[in-house]
Amino acid sequence: MASERMRRVDEAVRAVLADAIPRILKDPRVGFVTITDVNTSPDLRQAQVHVSVLGDPDAQAAALAGLNSAHGVLQREVGSQLHMKRTPALTFRLDETAARAARLEALIDRLSPETDA
Repeated sequence: MASERMRRVDEAVRAVLADAIPRILKDPRVGFVTITDVNTSPDLRQAQVHVSVLGDPDAQAAALAGLNSAHGVLQREVGSQLHMKRTPALTFRLDETAARAARLEALIDRLSPETDA
């Protein structure tokens, strides 16, 4: 279980990245990206950034590649805005929660009995 301090750090990193990505990045591969969660290691050396990307799997892979190639610029932005002793190295991961929820909803709809209206 994360401590209150770690939750605050995670939320602060998430907020900085959510602001910085559309403002700083000009990479055409990075389209509409939403930061869904950040998990920072207790020693603040690593941070996994979970993102949701609109588009097909190719667009999602391209957006992740663009984000991972820009991690240095984004890490510098996090460090300059948060003034932390250590700035975590950012790793971007695709958050597939929305896709899983859609699949589950489709399965539930398929299994539920049809109602006559």
